[in-house]
Amino acid sequence: MSIIIQPWQLFLLSLSGWINRHQQHTIEYLISENQALKEKLGKKRILLNDDQRRRLAVKGKLLGRKLLSEIATIVTPDTILRWHRQLVAEKWDYSDRRVRKPGRPPVSEEVKQLILQMARENPFWGYDRIQGALSNLGHSISDTTVGNILSANGIEPVPDRRRQTTWKTFLKAHWEVLGAIDFTTIEVWTKGGLITYYLLFVMEVATRRVHLAGCSLNPDEAWMKQIGRNLTDTVDGFMNGKRYVLMDRDGKFCASFREILKNEDIEPVQLPPRSPDLNAYIERFHRSLKEECLDRMIFFGERSLRKAISTFLEHFHAERNHQGIGNQLIEPGEKVGLRDGDILCGERLGGMLRYYYRKVA
Repeated sequence: MSIIIQPWQLFLLSLSGWINRHQQHTIEYLISENQALKEKLGKKRILLNDDQRRRLAVKGKLLGRKLLSEIATIVTPDTILRWHRQLVAEKWDYSDRRVRKPGRPPVSEEVKQLILQMARENPFWGYDRIQGALSNLGHSISDTTVGNILSANGIEPVPDRRRQTTWKTFLKAHWEVLGAIDFTTIEVWTKGGLITYYLLFVMEVATRRVHLAGCSLNPDEAWMKQIGRNLTDTVDGFMNGKRYVLMDRDGKFCASFREILKNEDIEPVQLPPRSPDLNAYIERFHRSLKEECLDRMIFFGERSLRKAISTFLEHFHAERNHQGIGNQLIEPGEKVGLRDGDILCGERLGGMLRYYYRKVA
């Protein structure tokens, strides 16, 4: 019995064979392209995101391990199948529907940080006091839990914390009556060659106002005593109204200088040896003075040095914003805050110090 093939059947067979050949050529090209890209990358690992791995896992499962081993070039067949198993496991993962475990709920990280903040800022507060303050803020927690959290973070009970007043706490407690004093040096060219000048600055810590107390080649005891009298002068002494002044253990801060301060009810607070961070405010001023002014100039004689320092202090007080006081000016002038008028650029020391302001109409 002979089978008669209709013309349309022959056409379909030819079309099917052509499509298969076309698809095979496409697949072979894509495989070759992937292999070329992989050879280009060498041993570098190809990083895929979750969506890319999901797509490969779904498609790879349909092909099976044998066919995958022939065409997969980016990853191994086992990797693709492992991704597929993970997708299946995620489908049947109902952990988010589990009933909450019995017992007391854990303390949130927000409450923990609040407890630590209260303990550090209030060294005289015990567990009960902190627990009461938390209750005022709507957090229900026991004093035992408060104690456990403090112990886990290395914070001692209140009797021990009372003896641990930090410098930060001390400074804030005496902010308005606290001053700081310190030396810095600068090299100046004179007729005798390169000579070291000692610069003595004093600062009001609360306002950040700075005063050049003196400039000397030899700050001996007699010179320091005169500086002490100048700073405590009843009319225009820079230290008027201060109760404490921070200073390091530099020998130039001699006993007679400290005695002059004490006679005016100003207590010299000598810092521990090798602890510049405890007088950080005036140390930061020294850094600004040198980076923005002194280190960028060569001085010939004391007069040019004093002129540069005077100019910098004017800029420091009235034209330079300070992050320590809310990014504000120490002594804002009438031009500050204007919204109308042309914007102009002011310069000092040949353009080393710049500031911007509006022209007053």
